Amino acid sequence: MDIIVCLKQVPGTTQVKIDPQTNTLVRQGIKNITNPFDTYALEAAIRLKEQYGGKVTAISMGPPQADEMLREAISLGADEAILLSDRAFAGADTLATSYTLARAITKIEKYDLIICGRQTIDGDTGQVGPELAEMLSLPFVAYVSKIEEINNGQMRVQRMIEEGYEVIEAPLPAVISVVKEINVPRLPSLRGITRAKSAVIPAWGAKELDADQDRVGLAGSATRVIKIFFPQRGKRAEILQGSPQSQVASLVTKLRENGLI
Repeated sequence: MDIIVCLKQVPGTTQVKIDPQTNTLVRQGIKNITNPFDTYALEAAIRLKEQYGGKVTAISMGPPQADEMLREAISLGADEAILLSDRAFAGADTLATSYTLARAITKIEKYDLIICGRQTIDGDTGQVGPELAEMLSLPFVAYVSKIEEINNGQMRVQRMIEEGYEVIEAPLPAVISVVKEINVPRLPSLRGITRAKSAVIPAWGAKELDADQDRVGLAGSATRVIKIFFPQRGKRAEILQGSPQSQVASLVTKLRENGLI
């Protein structure tokens, strides 16, 4: 069984800075980590490989430093990793990102299941999984909390919903996005760390993917970030005078004036 896992490197802190000129994150000096939801996707893929055999390929679109994250994926049990890196990919929204990932998966050709994390902690959209499935014309199941069985080209999974869960069957190949309830990610082994250090991770750009330049990066993005800013939080204190009744009346008036009630 051949499984592809989509990973993303994200800032490992909430103390980020915004470039006022480009409205993008300033990543210099910030420790990056694997998107937490993607670690559950990787663990799910590795467990399926251990149960059914096959191969796990981790792919990520990002800058050259994402190579470190992909080596970590290999240390955890992924067999191969591919980095999609090109200046042309910069500024991509979820639509352009999904297109780039789809081109890479088409180039890989052989796969039975594609696993994504529920969402990323920097964008929080949860859009890449379903967009990727649409571009590849594959079935998609979101919020998967358990993979019950894979047999005869079919998968049966549990999907979380507000009232509990649904059991869904779908043909393979397919795309799923998983939630953290699906498993507990493992730690890397010494053997895995050694293998990751010597692993050769190819970097594919727009040319290698034979990608349409009008569909990648900013050019292929249907949305634009106009402005990013941190809300300004101010504090103001005022002591109310007079009788308790007048203080209550004054407080209610001030709350109404500020739209708080």
